[in-house]
Amino acid sequence: MQRTDFNHAYSLVKHPSKVTIAAVRDSKGKNNLITLEWFMKTSIVPPMLAISIGHTRYSYECLQAERYFNLCFPSPEMIELIRLSGSQSGRDIDKLAHTEEPWFEGRLAKLPVLKNAAACFECQVVSQVKSGDHTIYVGEVKHSWSNENKNVFLSVDL
Repeated sequence: MQRTDFNHAYSLVKHPSKVTIAAVRDSKGKNNLITLEWFMKTSIVPPMLAISIGHTRYSYECLQAERYFNLCFPSPEMIELIRLSGSQSGRDIDKLAHTEEPWFEGRLAKLPVLKNAAACFECQVVSQVKSGDHTIYVGEVKHSWSNENKNVFLSVDL
């Protein structure tokens, strides 16, 4: 064991990791998708999930305006949507319009629920905390969706 910098040490242990897609909406009603690796379960009763979004991201602006997010765990066949959602800004393109990925409006805030995802959770933001150059949003899960015949995507699938 030797002392090293954080980025190097973390690069050795971060894979495989689960990747998620969060669906959010801006103040004008435009949906956006963002690929995330930073998320966690924070409570069992009531069920709560947290996501971390960088302050320079369009999704950060969306969550500051609209206090809902859907956290979808994509299946391996959703690789193109994962790449698109993680490489393009919703400021510039409508990601849902640039894909043929099927979805429907959720029950809580009408945000997209991705049909090919292994699971999707509709969340209402109940708290947030600034964490350096990111904000952690904690959402109470209001509705859950699952796809029994889908496996969850792992970063090693890239």
